Amino acid sequence: MELNTNFEFDKYGIGVDDIKNEADQLIRQSNEAKESKGLFTVKTANQWIEQAKTRPIPKMLFGEFWFESELCILFADTNLGKSILAVQIGNSISKGEQIRGFKLEAAKQPILYFDFELGEKQFQNRYSIDYENDYEWNANFFRVETNPDAEIPETQSFENYLNQSLELSIIETGAKVLIIDNLTYLKNATETAKDALPLMKHLKALKSKYGLSILALAHTPKRDLSKPITRNDLQGSKMLINFCDSSFAIGESQADKSFRYLKQIKQRNTEQVYDAENVCVCQIDKPLNFLLFEFVNFGKEWEHLKQHTEKDKENLNDKVNELNQQGRSLRDIGTELGISHMKVSRILKECL
Repeated sequence: MELNTNFEFDKYGIGVDDIKNEADQLIRQSNEAKESKGLFTVKTANQWIEQAKTRPIPKMLFGEFWFESELCILFADTNLGKSILAVQIGNSISKGEQIRGFKLEAAKQPILYFDFELGEKQFQNRYSIDYENDYEWNANFFRVETNPDAEIPETQSFENYLNQSLELSIIETGAKVLIIDNLTYLKNATETAKDALPLMKHLKALKSKYGLSILALAHTPKRDLSKPITRNDLQGSKMLINFCDSSFAIGESQADKSFRYLKQIKQRNTEQVYDAENVCVCQIDKPLNFLLFEFVNFGKEWEHLKQHTEKDKENLNDKVNELNQQGRSLRDIGTELGISHMKVSRILKECL
């Protein structure tokens, strides 16, 4: 029996295309229900590829260091310029203008910069000349800081209220790029998997729900400046580095304290371009009214690491022995001096 496609659906406000679309939607929902296995979604490899074809190819937001749709962690010791670089990256994206030396493939767009570090006057000081001749920001750059007069509802914890407020900011601005300065504010303790895992799961859930690109800033504990930066130098649980999509770090040059170098630590959308043999060397400068990282050249990480002298070794041995006599544990001594507890043990044995 042939279907009569000339049936007058118009008087019901329904057309053949509407029925076809409804049927396609029901089939999709049925397939999704079959694919859903509780916590998991099960598809064939070909089905995953077909679905991936409908997604846009991630574009560079800050060279090979950070791509669209990534949760990226930028970490460094205090006072090395994490916030300076992060604001510069946000400004670049909001204007659609690349930072010299680093590709920007994405179009100009709104960005949300959650500033949990600086007050408004400190921020103005960085982007003005003696609090005058302020830098002119693009309207796409939204800076967010906590409202000191906000009252947390009695029925909510601080963390839940913070997460809810963060989500509201995303919805109201329509921003797809978030910069969080820094992770510690979102969760005070990230030293254990128990603390770090919920935070990373929440950020990844936000990323998936709203199609976000997130750059989160984090600290390093005191470290041995004679050794290359590794993923183990990120402060807190390894869950942070395990669950992010990409990560890069800022190191201070020991050859010239005015220089900083950028090194890739983890990447998924590209090969490792900026490793120990090819770090990006920059210096912090303030031409006119904008504090920024100025690209200088490429170099090798070992050129910027501390070179130990005999005097350095003697001083380290003295400090280890002094802390040991105070009854401090090997791990405590190592943390304070930026060395491993195993090295502390070796030094103590050598001094016997």
